Amino acid sequence: MKGNIMQAPSSSTITLLVLLPLITWRVYARFRRMVGRQRLSKVRPWITLAIFPVLLVLLCFAAHEHPERLWWLAGGLGLGVLLGIFGLGKTQFEPTPQGLFYTPNAHLGIALSLLFVARIAYRLFEIYAAEPTVQHGMGDFARSPLTLAVFGLLAGYYISYAIGLVRWRFRVLRAKRQREAVQRDA
Repeated sequence: MKGNIMQAPSSSTITLLVLLPLITWRVYARFRRMVGRQRLSKVRPWITLAIFPVLLVLLCFAAHEHPERLWWLAGGLGLGVLLGIFGLGKTQFEPTPQGLFYTPNAHLGIALSLLFVARIAYRLFEIYAAEPTVQHGMGDFARSPLTLAVFGLLAGYYISYAIGLVRWRFRVLRAKRQREAVQRDA
């Protein structure tokens, strides 16, 4: 009779079930933004430049007891910065009268999105399916060197890409102001 009694789901399982639709929506939105033409937002790159460094610091704090894992995060971060620079070189930038637009490299965007989704899916399987009786917390995320490396890769990419977008926007706006000043003087 005891084998037929269902256990109540743990709080971490309930949290995951509540957050799963939000995570799915954000992954879909990120995927769409990484592969198509989009208007350059004045705010979005700055949000990226604020959030990702904070997340990196929090992960470093969570993994501080195992400094060897921080090397995985740093390696991923360095590779991500290089990918971001490469991605900026492959991006099509379009200053138009309607606004500033850019089209990221679709292959790189798809590859990074799939890597992110695959790693999160595997990590969730690893935590919840492989060890269903063990209680899990946010520290579990920082215990996996591979997860830290993938997050570092994505963080480095997004940070360097956001810096490149901000720099491009400043260059375009500066050139526009200079043209307007020349036209006023003429």
